[in-house]
Amino acid sequence: MKQYTTLFILLISIFAQAQEKKWTLKECVDYAIEKNISIQQSKLDIESIAIERKDAIGNFLPTANASASHSWNIGLNINPITNLAETQTFQNTSMGVNVGVDIYKGMQNQNRLRRANLTKIAGQYQLTKMKDDVSLNVANAYLQILFNKENVKVQKEQLANNNKQKNRTKELVDAGSVARGDLLDMTATVATSEQAVVNAENALLISKLSLAQLLQLDDFKNFDVAENDYSIAQSEVMLQSPDAIYNKAKEERVELKIARANLEVAQKDIEIAKGALQPSLSGFYSFSSRATNSDRYTSDGNGNIVVKGPDAIFNQFSDNKGNAFGLQLNIPILNGFSVRNNIEHSKIAFKRSQIAVSQQELDLERNVYTAFTDVNGALNAYDAAVTALEARTESFNYAQEKFNVGLMNAFDLNQAQLLFANAESEVIRTKYDYIFRVKVVEFYFGIPITGR
Repeated sequence: MKQYTTLFILLISIFAQAQEKKWTLKECVDYAIEKNISIQQSKLDIESIAIERKDAIGNFLPTANASASHSWNIGLNINPITNLAETQTFQNTSMGVNVGVDIYKGMQNQNRLRRANLTKIAGQYQLTKMKDDVSLNVANAYLQILFNKENVKVQKEQLANNNKQKNRTKELVDAGSVARGDLLDMTATVATSEQAVVNAENALLISKLSLAQLLQLDDFKNFDVAENDYSIAQSEVMLQSPDAIYNKAKEERVELKIARANLEVAQKDIEIAKGALQPSLSGFYSFSSRATNSDRYTSDGNGNIVVKGPDAIFNQFSDNKGNAFGLQLNIPILNGFSVRNNIEHSKIAFKRSQIAVSQQELDLERNVYTAFTDVNGALNAYDAAVTALEARTESFNYAQEKFNVGLMNAFDLNQAQLLFANAESEVIRTKYDYIFRVKVVEFYFGIPITGR
């Protein structure tokens, strides 16, 4: 019985630990990359591209096909053995093998294989980009949870202070130091503070739900993240110039690599289309044989026609076998402008890909400079919020002292406390806004979203 009790306690402990699991940023990113639906679709795209590459390789291999047929002939038909028209009922069996191989096809097969290789590279870049996008979204949602957690703490602290202030006001009212209206104001302030706590907790729950959905988790109510202490620190990347970050991003970021890979694919499409203008040469070989159960007509030594039954089927297959082989040359002359139109379409697609590369370079440059500027702006906003909080803290402390000696009413004290609470929330908001924007700049510089 004691053993069962120990086992039960152990299982309860394991279950409780599982419920209390707190996810780190790295765990969230890794899990999202593994489970995200869009990433799974990109992986399927790569598998499809791999099949297309097999098709391109298969174009270099010979084609071989076997055929067989069996027919019943009634009435006047050509005897496949004698090649004479005969009125009789007989059965005919034929079989054959055909082999063909492309010798020259305007380099289309070679270019299709090169195109398939480039498409595979572009697909891998696209998968990497999808993982990067998911990582950024997860990091943003993760930091939003941390902000909401700290905001809940701030609102609860404000509620506790308001309750203390309400009790203090009641004592002053009972002593006749302040008017009863001040107690009513403090009671309303406590109610407002309780509502602020509820709103903060709801915001925290919604942010957890958002991240849980990114991770494809069902039980978001028990989902929680580790409360890591992300402090404001100078990033080494921010010591670089925007030009240096941009040049690094051109080497690291996959958006530009995707555009360049698509440009090379478009170039191969032009070469494939032009290949259709050239002559093509192919080789072929075929083997065939046949047998029938029709009667045979022969003559004896006196010139009389003698009817004999069909020869043995295997003997017929051996006697009637035939082979054919040779070369086939196709020279395109007139095809309704379809080949040249395909070339023109491919050239237009190539020009569009060139424009896409230029656009990606401009977008990347703009994003890098914007991200760099946003970091500096977020840092300035954080410094300003810290300065404002210091001033609001002194102002609130001074207001409390004045209220305690009867030199300030409850309404003015509540206003000072509200400004103080807003200043605390603003410090938290600007702190995590700065942390996220730094991660974005580091991301462009090639540093993973979870750090080195």
